[in-house]
Amino acid sequence: MKKNIAIIMGGYSSEVNISLKSGNVVYKNLDTQKYQAYRVHILPEKWVALDNNNNEYSINKDDFSFKLEGKTILFDCVFNAIHGTPGEDGKILAYLELLGIKHTSAPFYQMALTFNKRDCLSVVKNYGIKTATSYFLNEGDTINTSEIIKKVSLPCFVKPNNAGSSFGISKVKTENELIPAIEKAFKEDSEILIEAFLDGREVTIGVINFEGNTKVLPITEIITDNAFFDYEAKYEGKSEEITPANLSNELQTKLEKVAVKAYKALNMSGFSRTEYIIVNGEPHFLEMNTVPGLTTESIIPQQAGKAGISLANLFENAIETALKTN
Repeated sequence: MKKNIAIIMGGYSSEVNISLKSGNVVYKNLDTQKYQAYRVHILPEKWVALDNNNNEYSINKDDFSFKLEGKTILFDCVFNAIHGTPGEDGKILAYLELLGIKHTSAPFYQMALTFNKRDCLSVVKNYGIKTATSYFLNEGDTINTSEIIKKVSLPCFVKPNNAGSSFGISKVKTENELIPAIEKAFKEDSEILIEAFLDGREVTIGVINFEGNTKVLPITEIITDNAFFDYEAKYEGKSEEITPANLSNELQTKLEKVAVKAYKALNMSGFSRTEYIIVNGEPHFLEMNTVPGLTTESIIPQQAGKAGISLANLFENAIETALKTN
C-alpha cells in the first residue's frame, strides 16, 4: 500500500511564494511507486489539498483529512515545507502531534525554540558556542540609541526576532539609521534583536538526519555584494555560493564539530541549515533554519548533491525517518 503524504506549503509569512516553490520541488521528486503525495496549501484564507489537476479540496481541521471522490483521505506523514509561520515556528506541528500524525520536522518545541533567535542564542551560548554581542527590544520598550550602540557598536544588524528568511533585516552604519531600522524590523515582529557586526567569512552548514545518523553536509561559503545575505542574495541570485567551501582541514573539522554540537544542543531532528561567521578562525553562530529552502537552486539541495544524495533520496529519507519515529 502506498503511503499518503501531505506536503504542506505556503504559510502565513512573507515567505509564502518560496515555500510554494519548495513544496512543489518535493512533490515532483517523490517516488510515485511508494507514495501517494498531495500538495496541501496552508494559507490564511484556506487550507486545501490539490489533486494532479490543481483542483482544490478543503481540509477538515478536525483530523487533517479531505474528501476525494467520496473517499476520506487521511495522511500517514506530513512533509513540512512551510518557511516561517506556522511551519518553521512549530505551531502547525503541535497540531499534527496532537492528532498523532507523523511529520518530517523536529518536535514542535524544538522548532519554536530555534525560530526564536534570542532563545536559540541563549541555549547555544550555554554550550560554549560563540555568538555575536546582542541587544533585545520588545515593541513598546523605550529605545535608547546611545545605550544600544554602546553595547553592540557600529555597524550592527537589526533583525526581527521571530521571522524566517531575511525580511525586516537592516545593516546599520550610523546612529541616525538605527530608529528607521528598528521600525522596519517591528513591521515583521513585536520582538527584535540587534547584533554586533562580525567581520569574517560567512558559511552555512546543513545538518540532517540521514539513514539513522546525524550527517553534516558539505559546507557552503556565502559571498555577496549586498550588505549581508538578504532576501535578494538568497533568492534572486545576488550572491555566490561556493560548495564545498575552500577551507583548511582544521577549520572544516572545527566547523563540522560546532555544527553537530549546535544540532544536538538544540535537540534537533530533521532538516537544519545554520549560518556561521568565522572570525579569527572561530565559528560564531548566527541562526538556525529548520525549514530551509528546498528548490533546486537552494543551498541544502546543492549540499546534498555534492554529498551524492539526490533530491528523491533526500526527501524519501526525511519521510522514512519520520515514519519510524514513535
